[in-house]
Amino acid sequence: MELLNNQYVIDNVPVCDLIHKYGSPIYVYDTARMEKQYKRLENAFKGSRIKINYACKALTNINVLRFFKGMGSGLDAVSVQEVLLGLKAGYDPQDILYTPNCVSIEEINEVMDLGVRINIDSISILEQFGHQHGFNIPICIRINPHIMAGGNQKTSTGHIDSKFGISIYQLPHVERVIETNDMKVEGIHMHTGSDILDVDVFLRGIEILLESSRHFKDLDYIDIGSGFKVAYRDGDNFTDIESFGKSLSKRFNKFSSEYGKDLTLIFEPGKFLVSEAGYFLARVNVIKHTTATVFAGLDTGMNHFIRPMFYDSYHQIINVSKPRGKTRIYTVVGYICETDTFGWNRKITEISEGDVLAFKNAGAYCFAMSSNYNSRYRPAEVMVHKQKDYLIRKREELEDLTRNQVILDNIL
Repeated sequence: MELLNNQYVIDNVPVCDLIHKYGSPIYVYDTARMEKQYKRLENAFKGSRIKINYACKALTNINVLRFFKGMGSGLDAVSVQEVLLGLKAGYDPQDILYTPNCVSIEEINEVMDLGVRINIDSISILEQFGHQHGFNIPICIRINPHIMAGGNQKTSTGHIDSKFGISIYQLPHVERVIETNDMKVEGIHMHTGSDILDVDVFLRGIEILLESSRHFKDLDYIDIGSGFKVAYRDGDNFTDIESFGKSLSKRFNKFSSEYGKDLTLIFEPGKFLVSEAGYFLARVNVIKHTTATVFAGLDTGMNHFIRPMFYDSYHQIINVSKPRGKTRIYTVVGYICETDTFGWNRKITEISEGDVLAFKNAGAYCFAMSSNYNSRYRPAEVMVHKQKDYLIRKREELEDLTRNQVILDNIL
């Protein structure tokens, strides 16, 4: 989003026009930004044989999946439903890596029957899968390297108390299960979580992953996950993907040579690809003054945009109705019957009732985590592609709230 001729635009489409056309609130996604981030990754690691699997849990709209498929990506899926969406979007099953956590062997078998690649992250499931399928179905193993590469306990998934992955100290047990069941391991995987701040710590985790890979003699790929950090505010830290790519490509190529095979390096970015491409637009219902605070109350709430409440995350807020003018301090809140505060004490150009506010970095884990709390409808989604806007999800209606309810006419 940029300011052009005193109005905010997304790929030359005026932001306020989108609200007038599709209503409020709405999510808007800019494919030009998605493409830019995808190509940054490709260029950063052009010295290695890589594959990018879009981590679709960040944003599962089928049009977004189709867009990344067109870019040449594979898919990282964490549920059978995400796998089915990926297949519906046209992905080849072998281009989908299914990486669940704490699911049943029944779901894993259901996904296996769809022909996708399977990533296993517990010894219990590894044993059950081995007993049933043995050498017939190649698998990937997810390890836990016991590092904290960034984020916090909510967003980090590679530390010692995480529920994700098999501990590196359990590898001897893993080897016994694989040998006993004559299993084929085609890949090894690690994901340390979101918002990697310290690249050196992450590189140490990769060293652990590469060393663990030596336990498996017939690998085809090594998946290092993702978690690359993007900036959420001016001056914010972010992962220097170009520097990281240069360092890792050199190290990975050396390892492949030592391993004696041309391995593929897989990434599974979600936030890195779509966070900055997304904007959440909402209209101001009311300006409310208290003795200490000026509230800007919106026609939305934590039901549509929960990250600030759930993760204490920061999202820049812009008054797109008034690009220039006097700035005042506001606390921006929602209309849900909870304390749903989007931002305390924000400096924003003076807000009037009816103005449209835009939240930046709303592409990842925003619509995907929305709900019908307070029986509110989920918002519409719009894609801006090659300077044109398209509706890619309708706003919900009452029928969407009641569709699966069973009304007991005979007894009530």
